[in-house]
Amino acid sequence: MALRLRPVQSRDHEPTSYENALADELEAIFGTGVHDLPGLVAALNETGLRPADGADWTAESFAAEMARLGEKEHVPFPAEPTGPAGERTARKGGGRHPSGNAALDTADGLVRLGLRDRWYALCRSEEVRRGQLTRLERAGEELLLWRDAAGTVHVQEDRCPHRGARLSRGVHMGDRIACEYHGVQVDADGVVVSVPGSPGCALEGRRSLRTFPAVEHADAVFAWFGDPEGGEPAPFVLPEGIGGEWDQFLAYVEWDAPWVYSLDNLMDPMHGAFLHRKSHTMAGGKREAVFQIRDTDTGFVFEKTDQAGVNFDWSEWIDTAMQWVRLEIPYPATAGPGGPFRIVCTATPINENQHAAFFWRCRKVQGWERDVWRFLYKTRLEERHWAVLEQDRRMEEAMPLDAWDRENLYQHDLALVRLRRLLRNEARKQIRAREERAPAPASEPAAPAGTAVRA
Repeated sequence: MALRLRPVQSRDHEPTSYENALADELEAIFGTGVHDLPGLVAALNETGLRPADGADWTAESFAAEMARLGEKEHVPFPAEPTGPAGERTARKGGGRHPSGNAALDTADGLVRLGLRDRWYALCRSEEVRRGQLTRLERAGEELLLWRDAAGTVHVQEDRCPHRGARLSRGVHMGDRIACEYHGVQVDADGVVVSVPGSPGCALEGRRSLRTFPAVEHADAVFAWFGDPEGGEPAPFVLPEGIGGEWDQFLAYVEWDAPWVYSLDNLMDPMHGAFLHRKSHTMAGGKREAVFQIRDTDTGFVFEKTDQAGVNFDWSEWIDTAMQWVRLEIPYPATAGPGGPFRIVCTATPINENQHAAFFWRCRKVQGWERDVWRFLYKTRLEERHWAVLEQDRRMEEAMPLDAWDRENLYQHDLALVRLRRLLRNEARKQIRAREERAPAPASEPAAPAGTAVRA
């Protein structure tokens, strides 16, 4: 299966020889402990490397060059999605959930496919192009994404309300989509605005297509997966680390493993000292630790009691009607001024055995320090970060689907136990609430073998 594995997502070209040379010199200077602008400029002038005009570097010319080299680039993804798609997943009919996916009618299914009444990240913004129709499978739902003439993104069920044909195979008509099968036209609100084959029929004017509230932030598209009859979406809240005084790059991946494996991995700081021991950020610190859980208003922090700011020493679970993990890892001196870098992450199930993950690599920097970090990230740091992600991917994809059934947990796994219990309890609560609104059959379908979930 072709997965979306793109190690460099921050630039649209390979670094030039000049950019490579400049990045090498900056890392070497920063590595000596020089992090102030006057000292940096003086040291750079001693190297003999000059800007395009051949003049000596000044604080002003250096800041201007970093602003140019660190600016955001348009980095297009392939026109056709290369990651997992609904084409490869059999339809699961017969469920009570509006999607028809019977797994969403069980607590186990909600854990495997994602709780309802939550925001989920769907894809990078640039994957939804004007004038095109984008089909995705996320959290057990088959989705159509498109932009109207104003550029606003819309997320709807990929299913024509007439006969169930896929609207993603239809025609983009600016402010509406026309199904290719019989020409039925549906607008951004899910209202059937035209039935060319039978004008004036009862289907016209009816809101018949499930439409998901959607927003765009930090280069990604998000949608609200509400429980049936669950009311209005909760406010969308970005965690600290994205926006404001923080600058960030988004790294996007699709992995051939259940999404809960990534949640476990992110809430397991101890693996950094083993799996990532040879990385540029996690080579230091002890390989043993005692952890504690500290509750917060939006979740909890899992942290080492005897080490901080040395390795991957803590991670935080955040649930603000969108589920995030936040963690922080120190940078070596070669990364320049700005302190550690923070990762804000979220994962979204694609189906029961695949997921998409979003990693915002963040640093609290402004001015010339921000531009230097962006330049070094694009030329050096992103590929090093990717090597760490690849270690995680290989580990998760190699784990058996029944790993939870045969594990033996110890003190370092307290966060996993807490998180799984939270997910399981919320899933049961949502199923009970749904059953109270509409009585369900007496027994739930059994979970597929090898995918059982326990707290």
